[in-house]
Amino acid sequence: MTIQHLTDIILAGFRVIPTPLRRALFIGVSRMFHLLIPRQRLIATHNLRRAFPEKSEGEILRIVQGVYRNMGIVAAEFFDIPRLTKENIAAQVETEGLENCWKALEKGQGLLLFSAHFGNWELEAAAAALLIKPAVVIYRPLDSPLLDHLVLRVRSATGNIPLAKEHAMRPMLRALKQNGILGILIDQNVDWYEGVFVDYFGRPACTTDGLALLALHTEAPVLPAYMVRLPDGRYRLVFGPEVEVIRTGDRDADILANTQRFTKVIEQIVRRYPDQWLWVHQRWKTQPCQVPRKERC
Repeated sequence: MTIQHLTDIILAGFRVIPTPLRRALFIGVSRMFHLLIPRQRLIATHNLRRAFPEKSEGEILRIVQGVYRNMGIVAAEFFDIPRLTKENIAAQVETEGLENCWKALEKGQGLLLFSAHFGNWELEAAAAALLIKPAVVIYRPLDSPLLDHLVLRVRSATGNIPLAKEHAMRPMLRALKQNGILGILIDQNVDWYEGVFVDYFGRPACTTDGLALLALHTEAPVLPAYMVRLPDGRYRLVFGPEVEVIRTGDRDADILANTQRFTKVIEQIVRRYPDQWLWVHQRWKTQPCQVPRKERC
């Protein structure tokens, strides 16, 4: 049996389950992980204590529970993405700031949309493709060929073009030259040689410098986007105003300053809805002391 056939079986199997029931099942599974596998729970708890020292232990633990619930919902709703169309997307997603995207695209230099593993980030990419136009979306390939094929199948269902981060620079530049949209998640830890250290919740976090490099090289407008889950279970897809890019002529300083500026936008969003961000990720894993001494000079 081929990977294609297995993918078809998995998608069909989960689609048979009504979405509300599937959501409840995945939330239940996520709660089991929360209770039985302590490693990620401890990572999330530690990260939240450091990020919100003013919050009580009870508040921290409730946020952790919300994080797991959010992950369960994202996983459950993932299988509904291929069914989304321009005609039915409004039943699930409302928008804010869509005019910011149209205004940016009118410049004809492409559009750099940055976001985070926040809310339902998978649905966010699919909805943006339907509401604006399909984008080139940068991703990290999964170790499992089956899971990688499944994820790529769903992510491309609404027209988006997933692009592995390795050797992606030329296709990214080509997309922007054609006034396309490039979507990048900038909230994950990277190795010291892949990014720069900027402040994130009061701690140095090694962050990809790719967005800043692209912005400086192409002069494409840069906009933040995020999808927040509303109390009724629907979503609001928010496109923020264009972020001004600092250009002083000092390349290294500009990369650092702009990466900090983009990261601050992400932090502001996460502070408003802390239970909808992926705190189980080791965001601060890479430390400044890991940078070879000669690179610090």
